[in-house]
Amino acid sequence: MWPDEFAARYRAAGYWTGETFGAWLRRLAAENGDRPAADGLTYRELDERADRLAAGLGELGLARGDRVVVHLPNGAAFLEAVFALFRLGALPVFALPAHRSSEIAHLRSASGAAAYLTSRALETPWDGLVVRAEEPPYAPPRDLDGPEPGDVAFLQLSGGSTGLPKLIPRTHDDYLYSVRAGAGICGLGPSTVYLCALPVAHNFPLSSPGVLGVLHAGGRVVMAPDPSPETAFALIERERVTMTALVPPLAQLWLDAAARTRRDLSSLRLLQVGGARLAPDVARRVPSVLGCRLQQVFGMAEGLVNYTRLDDPDDIVLTTQGRPASPDDEVLVVDDDDRPLPDGETGHLLTRGPYTIRRYHGDADPAAFTADGFYRTGDLVRRLPTGHLVVEGRAKDVINRGGEKVSPEEVEGHLLAHPGVLDAAVVPAPDPYLGERAHAFVVPRNGPLTGAELRRFLRERGVAAYKIPDRVECVAAFPVTGVGKTSKRELRATLGARLRGGE
Repeated sequence: MWPDEFAARYRAAGYWTGETFGAWLRRLAAENGDRPAADGLTYRELDERADRLAAGLGELGLARGDRVVVHLPNGAAFLEAVFALFRLGALPVFALPAHRSSEIAHLRSASGAAAYLTSRALETPWDGLVVRAEEPPYAPPRDLDGPEPGDVAFLQLSGGSTGLPKLIPRTHDDYLYSVRAGAGICGLGPSTVYLCALPVAHNFPLSSPGVLGVLHAGGRVVMAPDPSPETAFALIERERVTMTALVPPLAQLWLDAAARTRRDLSSLRLLQVGGARLAPDVARRVPSVLGCRLQQVFGMAEGLVNYTRLDDPDDIVLTTQGRPASPDDEVLVVDDDDRPLPDGETGHLLTRGPYTIRRYHGDADPAAFTADGFYRTGDLVRRLPTGHLVVEGRAKDVINRGGEKVSPEEVEGHLLAHPGVLDAAVVPAPDPYLGERAHAFVVPRNGPLTGAELRRFLRERGVAAYKIPDRVECVAAFPVTGVGKTSKRELRATLGARLRGGE
């Protein structure tokens, strides 16, 4: 995906070391042996189970280059599965626990997946090879024709600007560099105990520096079945957790709960917050309420990750979303015509670098990349003279609901499948807690419709809960632009004016 001159530069700089995930885990097992790695497994046990599962998956017919939808909750089984696939050279396609039949069908179609690896609790219909985590097909380890460092290691999901998510190809070389860089910035080491509270398949808890960064440093991972304060606080107390990562709505929920808890949270040293902009007023509460350092993280599964540094002044940590992880992360802030803007002015964020993709899987959405390889992130930012970025919003038509990205076009498509819906438009509504909520305007075909009826319809279609509109409003018609298209800008303005008026 990178031109030869860029690839050569990244190798010469030591960013790309020529190591695959399978070899990486083997090295970690040799270095750490019987030290605890994750959820009761030692490094050696994780390595051995990955070997046995890779062999078993191979006996089922999976081979290098095959894509496998991985749909698992937080737990050691997730790590076993993905490392087995890495070792085999097959590509995990990371589904999220909230996904249901609609999303799984899309991932299968978009990736051409040969198999579905899941648990009974999350399983959706699949007319092919299904592997259940409760019944791992272990087999005696054997030599495998594994991948090369420059091969695609897995496919992650984009936030998506239109339609269903695009698939993001990440290579062994580029992703391992991002992991190592994040682990160094965050000062991880063997004493780090990381609570994975968010779904591990998300890029943030997986690699920024996340679970993989902690394993790289020889630390220990604790997997939380859910991120609620009740669950997480008990784990922090019992496991003496030193670090975790949250999205802003969860951070606010934890702060409210921490003021009342009797749990001992004194082991916590670092709280990362990312996935959406953290309000400064909320950020200021973290050190005093949780008694730990705050680190803001702003990144994307396509590549670029920004961190506030552990030695940054408090005002930088509280009010910015960090600066790039790599010296070779190239960042441009441009106007609508791609002309560079000076520091302090808000513009579109473009980036390229040693761990930022140059294309989507299947060359979907080529317009997301410039001719010279910069990725158009869709974010509006200001850059400070220090290089730190302040996120001001999204240019793309994506609703950021507490860190979960909702594509209006996808939800509209589901709504239009209802026999009583003539037209549908989904727009963001500002929300002080989640940042944005989804508001659906619907033009009924015949008689009246209720929000409860339409939300039930979406659930029955297998749409993930976070994508279901928070409010559904029936209207007689939509405002239109000069060329006859639905004017979402006018819908957003009308909604905003009503909300400002207290409705």
